[in-house]
Amino acid sequence: MLSTHDEMNVYQSAEARFELAAKKLGLEEGVYRFMRYPTKEITVYIPVIMDNGRLEVFIGYRVHHSIVRGPAKGGIRFAPGVTLDEIRALASEMTWKCAVVNIPFGGAKGGIICDPAKLSRGELERLTRRYTAELVEWFGPDRDIPAPDLGTNEQVMAWVMDTYSMHVRRTATEVVTGKPVEMGGSQGRREATGRGLLLACDNALAKFGMKREVTRVVIQGFGNVGSVAANLMSQAGYKIVGVSDVNGGLYNEKGFDIPKVIDWVHVQRKPLPDFPGGGAKVETYDMLFQPCEIAIPAAIENQITRANANRLQARILCEGANGPTTALADDAIDAKGVFVIPDILANAGGVTVSYFEWVQDRQGMYWKESEVNARLKDILENAFDEVVRYSETNNVNNRVAAYMLAIDRVAFVLRLRGIYA
Repeated sequence: MLSTHDEMNVYQSAEARFELAAKKLGLEEGVYRFMRYPTKEITVYIPVIMDNGRLEVFIGYRVHHSIVRGPAKGGIRFAPGVTLDEIRALASEMTWKCAVVNIPFGGAKGGIICDPAKLSRGELERLTRRYTAELVEWFGPDRDIPAPDLGTNEQVMAWVMDTYSMHVRRTATEVVTGKPVEMGGSQGRREATGRGLLLACDNALAKFGMKREVTRVVIQGFGNVGSVAANLMSQAGYKIVGVSDVNGGLYNEKGFDIPKVIDWVHVQRKPLPDFPGGGAKVETYDMLFQPCEIAIPAAIENQITRANANRLQARILCEGANGPTTALADDAIDAKGVFVIPDILANAGGVTVSYFEWVQDRQGMYWKESEVNARLKDILENAFDEVVRYSETNNVNNRVAAYMLAIDRVAFVLRLRGIYA
């Protein structure tokens, strides 16, 4: 049972949700034990010569949660607050995320304790390459395929691919996803997570007979995921009334001209709260609790807790970030009647197009962006329908349904494969 003391521990939240879903499934004890724990956890100490000649040692992690349904898949994050518990939790979430959308991957995650904003390009490259070299025996197109995450991007993935390729003495484009298109990346990959949020919201609106034009949306987080989602949803006719990032946010019932906000923040690099388009200033942590029909947390974990869940005014909560809601907040959100599109479904667009990228690299043939987007729409719509149907059939909320569906799929394959001993 998750205690109040452990509420902000993302690993404890992930475990609590797994245990609840496993119990409702009636998962047999042996399978439960096998699926509860990661298959391996790796800690590496990464020496880096800094620009001033000083030697620094950074701590990095890579966790493989499951390889039952396929090679491990998961991002690498660079952030000062990275912990092994966080990486464990995110690795398990990747297992369930891949299973929910029914793509043939298991789950992994990696991270390095660092502040990329304080590192030069050269220091970032040396850090990335040494981390990759330390893990080269575990990475591989059939073993573990990394991708970008918080604090990393296409350039970092290019360094990972090149370092791995130098060690295996061939150009291995299929070892990593989220690469630049020019070196084997997929069309549509950068927009995939944000596009997935649009598709999830469209599906929810269709379920409730709602119209885009009268649907107010607030988005916490204006990085790649949040800004892309805002732009695509704005183009589709949604009314984006609130946006925020680490500097704060703005709320305006009349809505925002999102391309202008993106230009202000990402091109002119000016603080979002200073955007001259009008609106009331709102603290970052308060954005999700403004009046709206859809709230999208697209920043970091633990934003909605048992203490503030009752402040939600949205009808639909679409989780763009990983773990934005604590497990202890779930009951309060249920009590308010909020329709939750859980993170392992809502933000699965990124890993789905990563799967497409891996497939394209392995076959050496690349798809047009329209084909990528059409395939993404097909997979995510099917997954949404399956989760909602599972929820209604089993009389559970969408989050529990998504976990049950995912765990059931992994358990089914595990029973077929058996335990090698």
